[in-house]
Formats: sequence, structure tokens, C-alpha cells
Amino acid sequence: MQIKSLLPLVAILLLSACGETNTASSETSTEPAAAPTAPAAGEMAAGEWTSLFNGKDFTGWHTYGKEGVGAAWKIADGALYLDVANKDGWQTEGGGDIVTDKDYANYELELEWKIGKNGNSGIIYNITENGYDYPWLTGPEMQVLDNDGHPDGKIKTHRAGDLYDFISVAEENVKPVGEWNQVKLVVTDGKAEHWLNGKKQVEYVNKGPEWEAMIAESKFKDFDAFGQTTSGKISLQDHGDAVWYRNIRIRPLK
Repeated sequence: MQIKSLLPLVAILLLSACGETNTASSETSTEPAAAPTAPAAGEMAAGEWTSLFNGKDFTGWHTYGKEGVGAAWKIADGALYLDVANKDGWQTEGGGDIVTDKDYANYELELEWKIGKNGNSGIIYNITENGYDYPWLTGPEMQVLDNDGHPDGKIKTHRAGDLYDFISVAEENVKPVGEWNQVKLVVTDGKAEHWLNGKKQVEYVNKGPEWEAMIAESKFKDFDAFGQTTSGKISLQDHGDAVWYRNIRIRPLK
């Protein structure tokens, strides 16, 4: 009889204990939230990404020194490409170098490219457009190339990812003809970086005595506007060879 009378009391105590435990576990923690991770040394806070190519038309682009984009530049499967069926010298009839409508300063650019067999093209930046025939007369170039098939592949500093005619890549990691390569270009007032397929390949100062000395020893030494600004338009080059670009986007660096 005494054992039976104790059972209800034990059950009540157990239920009470369980209820207290569940209440405690469901309460919001009072521990302070972890502080945001600070940027690594040398890393800059970035703004929002903006697409420079919508995959459907050439909004935001024009042929250098002209209005609109020539008929040789076409769009398919979300990529823009150069149709070289009507090659005219070292460029293409109805082609020409295309450039962004807007100027850009202190930014990070990302895109993907693939090149045709024996092909040559380039990503040119910090471009001035007033009174010059070609973007490469004013801005430096990240080389786009079939290293194995094009004659420039035999020239150090003229290979894929290079700062054309200045600095060769730190490590050869370009993908074969017909495969997509990932590019990141970081441009600020004082420094620029070329990234290819996840690796930083080139880094250089883009103003001041060191840069001027580099220009003086290059093929661009007689072009008065070359490399004189750290901002400007961005260009995709018509070098008369088949090339494709896609997923082109940019964000400001703060």
C-alpha cells in the first residue's frame, strides 16, 4: 500500500523535471552573436555585382569609336562571340573591338572566355576613347590566346593571362582550345591583378615611376596615351579569330 501511494508522487516529479528541461532548451540563447569576420590584410570590401552582358543583346556595349555593335559580333547560348567568316586582314569585317558604354574605376571584373583554334583576343582595360583608332593604344591588355597554336604563344609575355608585352603569368594554367577559362581582373588606382582559373597570375603597379619605366621598355613606348589612366572603359578584342565570352560582371571596390 505504501509503494502504490508513492507512485503518483514520483510520476509528478518526473513530469515536472522534463517540462523544465524542455522549456530551457527552447529559449533563445543569450550569448552574443559572433562578430563579422574582418577582411584579410590587403583585401578590400566590395559592393554588389552588376552584369555587363545580359546574354540576349549588346545593351551597354558599342564598337570602339562608333555607335552600336558590328554584325560579326553575335550572341548564342548566353555567350557573345566573334563570327570570323568574313575576316578582313587582322580583324573581321563587321567586327572591331567592342567596349563598355561606361567608364569604370576601382573594380573587380569577372568573366569566362574560350578561344578558337590558333586564336588570339584580349581583355583591354583603362581605355580612353577620344581620338584613337584602337583600345590597345590607350589601355593594357590581359591576353586571350591559344598558346599552342598561335605564333604569339612562342613569345614570353604574349601568352594567355599575361599582361601583354609586360609580365608573364606566374604559372601556366590556361585550359585547352574550346574549354572555358575563368578570369578575375582587379583594377584600382595604383595596382592591378590578373587572375586565371582561380590563381593570381600577374600583379603590378599601374601608375608612377615604375609603371612609366615598364612602358618605356615596351612596344607601347611611342603611344602617348597608353597607360596614363587607372580607370576607363573595358574592351573585348577583335583580332580576327573566333572567341567567346560569357558571365561578364563587375563590382566596385570600396
